[in-house]
Amino acid sequence: MEFLDRPNVHIKDREYVIGQLEKMVADGAKKLQVCSDFDATITNYKGPCSYNVLEEGGLPGEYKEQAYKIRDKYFPIETDPNLTIEEKTPYMVEWWTKAHALLEKYPLSKEMLHSMVAKSTAKLREGCTTFFDNLHASDIPLLVFSAGVGDIIREVIAQNSHMYDNMHVVSNDLNFDENGKMIGFKNAIIHVFNKNEHAVHDSDYFHNLSHRTNLLLMGDSLGDLQMANGAENVEAKLTIGFLNLRVEESLELYKSRYDIVICEDETMDVVNAIVNKILCIG
Repeated sequence: MEFLDRPNVHIKDREYVIGQLEKMVADGAKKLQVCSDFDATITNYKGPCSYNVLEEGGLPGEYKEQAYKIRDKYFPIETDPNLTIEEKTPYMVEWWTKAHALLEKYPLSKEMLHSMVAKSTAKLREGCTTFFDNLHASDIPLLVFSAGVGDIIREVIAQNSHMYDNMHVVSNDLNFDENGKMIGFKNAIIHVFNKNEHAVHDSDYFHNLSHRTNLLLMGDSLGDLQMANGAENVEAKLTIGFLNLRVEESLELYKSRYDIVICEDETMDVVNAIVNKILCIG
């Protein structure tokens, strides 16, 4: 368990973490399912999020200017450790509503998405392909649950790694007309703090995985802790939080919510060490 002793890894209750991990190891791959956020969790936090890919892409400069103004207003609220989720939520609804309304004003097509991602600086965390490969090889379901843009997420994964059939993306998906032109978003807004309300919790997804009673959850926001509320018959659960920003003022809060907190890390090293332990790899 030496991977838990790294200086950037923080654990409030080490005994609990080791106990949960030991049960997961004993139960093996057949009992495991994984749920993960995307932006700044699967991707390198120093790179752009999925919405930023659109801002970097081929849309007019005025779109980028307006999108930055919106983000600069609301992002400090999202990451403020002194505000509760309940206090932040109305602002997140405003943020996503304005961001979506702005995007719908500009021409965007399916064809543009591939080149936008190819030109962007969006990158997966180092070791992410190993993470994907190992889960796929052991047929472990991976739910990628994101408040980003689903079409961009799938494209980033496909261009930088592999989009396997054991992976399921739930996000804000774009809606296109018969000519491939974007005409809006398909479903209700998913923002960082309402992932507990999404229809995936009432769908067959978690019910069909009810025999997989061990859950590994990964995120970078406190709202991500609600991503797997629909999971059934959970016997062992480990939550891994990537704390990327405002580390000093947020660390104690993250330690009180996440089982394992990884600070300012651009890799999947700790996650891969945990998965490898469970799968008896190496």
